[in-house]
Amino acid sequence: MRIILLQDEKKLGKKGEIIEASEGYARNYILPKKIGVEATPKNLNDLKLQKANQEKVAQENLEAAQKLAAELATKQVVVKIKAGEGGRAFGSVSSKEIAVACKEQTGIEIDKKKIQLSESLKNFGAYEVAIKLHPQVTGKLTVKVQEA
Repeated sequence: MRIILLQDEKKLGKKGEIIEASEGYARNYILPKKIGVEATPKNLNDLKLQKANQEKVAQENLEAAQKLAAELATKQVVVKIKAGEGGRAFGSVSSKEIAVACKEQTGIEIDKKKIQLSESLKNFGAYEVAIKLHPQVTGKLTVKVQEA
């Protein structure tokens, strides 16, 4: 019996896959537990429409991320930190501080978890910070660290 999986199942497969299962296993386990549905022509068509919709949404998300990356490349964010003797900075700039400064100065809200700092920003100056906007898109933001 052909079954369309409605959820990921460890030994059967991933959501949306069409699998072949024995009649008894399908009737007594898969169908009652709502793990899958029988692969009728109507259900197969519904699956095809769902996949087309998911691809369309994924493409829109990718395009939005690319647009945001292009916009971020033109922006610059200034973060001010305290300085001690000899012009040395106290502490470093965190991704949270960068996210807050970006929202205040540019109006663009970025999740602090998406900001990837290759090194801690402990010195004054300008830095290029990578921001993971999408699995396929990484934007660059210029962060200028100044003395408060």
